[in-house]
Amino acid sequence: MGQNRPMAGIVTRLGAMLSLAVMFAFVKLAGEQGVHVTESLFYRQLTAMPLICFLIMRSQHGWPSIVSNKHKLHILRSTLGIFAMGLNFWAMTLLPLADATTISFTVPIFATLFAAIFLREKVGIRRWTAILIGFVGVLIVVQPGGSLIPAFGAAVALGGALVTAAVTMVIRMLGRTETSVVTIFWFSVYTLPALTVCAFIYGGGHDAKTWAYLLGIGIFGALGQLGVTQSLRYAPVSTIVPMDYTSLIWATFFGIVIFGQFPGLSIWLGAPIIIGSGLFIAWREHVRASKLTVAKAEPSA
Repeated sequence: MGQNRPMAGIVTRLGAMLSLAVMFAFVKLAGEQGVHVTESLFYRQLTAMPLICFLIMRSQHGWPSIVSNKHKLHILRSTLGIFAMGLNFWAMTLLPLADATTISFTVPIFATLFAAIFLREKVGIRRWTAILIGFVGVLIVVQPGGSLIPAFGAAVALGGALVTAAVTMVIRMLGRTETSVVTIFWFSVYTLPALTVCAFIYGGGHDAKTWAYLLGIGIFGALGQLGVTQSLRYAPVSTIVPMDYTSLIWATFFGIVIFGQFPGLSIWLGAPIIIGSGLFIAWREHVRASKLTVAKAEPSA
């Protein structure tokens, strides 16, 4: 199935963002019931595993497709990935949903910065400008020294964005030879044993409501993961990435309706700046990729 169904890709991505927003709402609800972050992570990964196995069986090459010679990178991706997911889950329990979601939008800013520093990718003046503007948005949201947002929660959220940006670099390296489903499979394989131990240590008996929250984390996390993966089969990244920012709409809605948390003025001022920076970086990445494709095709033209 080629990337020739943009509307299907957009709709699928929108559904994925809604699913992930619901998952984070359940993460926050579970946290309020005293559920440890590692237990939420365990059920998130455990529920996703059957879905991943189903996708592998449905793939063209089936189970032989999971064979990989990049296990060092898979282990690195899994280590960084579980820390990133843990910090992001933790941030959702410490901050209002809209605040934590807004700070998470700094991932493309950090990813571009890391690519320039560690992968030696050429970053032009336009993207550097977008990075600087994005950080201005972060300062508006976080307001160091005078913010209504808890400093510790903001630090956890920024830490989650930083580690997630590092994960994107490793995934880009894996993407040269591995499919997204294979990468997700090994992520689950390498993280579930440690999470099982953590769930045994920190988990415990829960009432029916709390178990429903944990089930919701697993189901909507798996649906969101499936939607994100499937959307990439329908349309190019440049077409669907802007849909990711709709998660702020859902985070704001759930924050108000479920938790009675209204976004402060700093969110209304800073979020558009961060989102605009991320969209511009995504657009420049698309332009850069298009130029590279044309350059590679010219010698054989």
